[in-house]
Amino acid sequence: MSNLSNQLAIDERDEVSRGIRLMLGNPLVSERAAPESFDLVRRRREPIKRWFEYYCGWSFVVEPRLGYARLAKVRAAADASRPARRSRSGRAPFDRRRYVLLCVTCAELLTAAVTTIGLLADRVSRACATDEALAGFDTTQRGERMAFVDVLRLLESFGALEVVDGATEAFVDSAEAKVLYRVDATLIMRLLVAPIGLSQLSVPLDEVPTRFDELLDALARERRYGSAADRDEHSAVPISPTQRNLWLRHSIFRRLVDDPVLYLDELTHEQRGYLASPTGRQLLRQAAELGGFLLEERAEGVLLVDPDGLATDSRFPDDASNTKVAALLLLDGMDGAVSVEQLRVAAAGLLERFPRWAKGYRGDDGTAQLVSDALGVLTGFGLVRVTDGLVYPLPAAARYAVGSTRTNDPEEDSA
Repeated sequence: MSNLSNQLAIDERDEVSRGIRLMLGNPLVSERAAPESFDLVRRRREPIKRWFEYYCGWSFVVEPRLGYARLAKVRAAADASRPARRSRSGRAPFDRRRYVLLCVTCAELLTAAVTTIGLLADRVSRACATDEALAGFDTTQRGERMAFVDVLRLLESFGALEVVDGATEAFVDSAEAKVLYRVDATLIMRLLVAPIGLSQLSVPLDEVPTRFDELLDALARERRYGSAADRDEHSAVPISPTQRNLWLRHSIFRRLVDDPVLYLDELTHEQRGYLASPTGRQLLRQAAELGGFLLEERAEGVLLVDPDGLATDSRFPDDASNTKVAALLLLDGMDGAVSVEQLRVAAAGLLERFPRWAKGYRGDDGTAQLVSDALGVLTGFGLVRVTDGLVYPLPAAARYAVGSTRTNDPEEDSA
């Protein structure tokens, strides 16, 4: 009986850690899209919820009857590295127009459990026409219809919209297309993660463009850490030691689980002291163990490694992406600081060595674009820092080394 109890405890611990990492990699899990993942987090929702609340201060909600689980990840500052993307092959990020249509569409969907694409388009058109801050929405323009379809496909991917009959893409070719939707208004309400509601800011419309960054920060401000009006990650003093410790714990662990690597020189003096304290070190090891992470500690920083790769939506290295392959090869050639121009020369050498590789970067600006995209990958993963035209490899870059370079083309490998 004791052996059985021990095995059940081990199985539960493994499932809880897997559920934590699944939700970090995909903060919205639906039963329809991922039934096995949803079933796991549904069964282990209480310990998963406690982990996120204690270490990160994030709310975690499971709606068994509605069929989704939602992790509300709040960051200390706005982060543009994870934009909404179009569902078409290029996966281009949303532009301003699509974000506007997304907001208006979500607002209009809250009033109907079932709708058609035509009725919804008419409602969005009327809403835009009656708000002086919004540009009109004209469904006679193909570009407008395409932007609207991108918005609807995104909501479909979240599970907020379900196609009952028809195909959303048909609206691109004709505004008369017939598509019937079922709407999950509860899920739409949970898509926006902001501690402060936009309506609470009470800012005159003409001041929004000049104060946009300030307002964006205000939406993410969490009053439980202190009452100072200008509180952010680096300023303002909490009003009690309890709030101070709460903020320190949450601000550190949010970055640990949400950023590829946490460098100590990016933390405040208070945060570094907390992390180096006996309490901080104990919590660090506990969080890693309960979450199923491997903990890497170095003099420069801390890294939580997921051996199963569940806790991220983007991996590096990844040979499925030309940009990430180029990023890895360029990183391997950095012995120290290099200029962007030197990287362009190195990238040109790669394109010449493998003539059938990275065909999308063969144009006039191909080499410069390849380097730009590769640097975007490397900075996003915390592996380099670009300053005044110079690229500096960061300590985490030492984890990656290329043994040999090859392609799937035997002719190129032998060249």
